[in-house]
Amino acid sequence: MKFNEKLEKIVNKNNSLLCVGLDIDQEKMPKFLFDSSKTPYLDFNKSIIDATKDLVCAYKINMAFYEVFGKEGFDLLEKTIAYIPKNIVVILDGKRNDIGNTAKKYAQSLFETFNADAVTVNPYLGIDGVKPFLEYKDKCSFILCRTSNTSARDFQDLESNKIPLYEIVANKIKDWNSYGNCGAVVGATYPDELQKIRALLGDEIPILIPGIGAQGGDVEKTVKYGTNKDGKMAIIVSGRSIIYAGNDKNFAEKSREAAKNLRSKINKYR
Repeated sequence: MKFNEKLEKIVNKNNSLLCVGLDIDQEKMPKFLFDSSKTPYLDFNKSIIDATKDLVCAYKINMAFYEVFGKEGFDLLEKTIAYIPKNIVVILDGKRNDIGNTAKKYAQSLFETFNADAVTVNPYLGIDGVKPFLEYKDKCSFILCRTSNTSARDFQDLESNKIPLYEIVANKIKDWNSYGNCGAVVGATYPDELQKIRALLGDEIPILIPGIGAQGGDVEKTVKYGTNKDGKMAIIVSGRSIIYAGNDKNFAEKSREAAKNLRSKINKYR
């Protein structure tokens, strides 16, 4: 099944554009888990997934939060992905890239070893470093276009022939989309740029939109500017404000409540 088809099916089934970020952090997790469980991180992830799996279209896993644990982290990553229902999109966020040979191994690792549906890719090396990811035609490569962080301006606003770099990247994404498996990463914290990028990309290319919640992105503008004409093809990410909504034994219940509220807010503007 092609990525866009899988995405549309789960968006329709769960009536959701919401993606929950599973970025584990001991300092933010409920303390009792580390006293009562031999596998606190996995138990935490399973609880969040159980509580939100009917409210989301995707889960995004930032690999840094798992790689920091070494081989135990990779085991945790595999078990977490295996626990996610098969009809829900799994995005591995590692912002990988390198020269073609190495990029090929990165793509193989993320798409074959870990069985991700989508990954995040840095376009800085050009098509040589992106093509190995795009060769996985049923998967999606979300290419960094306009990131949500404040210092994104340092490079992404630089102009060539009066065109900012993020627009040049957006046009490249459209050019590279011959297999229909490109996506773009555009932060909710830059709504004006999001609107421009959606217009450049058209209706068929999905946009992964971080920056809602803890980073302060505006939900109404994100939905209005980031979705296509059908109110779809946007994956709106929220992590900390959902998975750390509670810190007691009812943490999963609190996460469900936060996810349900955000999904409702998103759907209000679709």
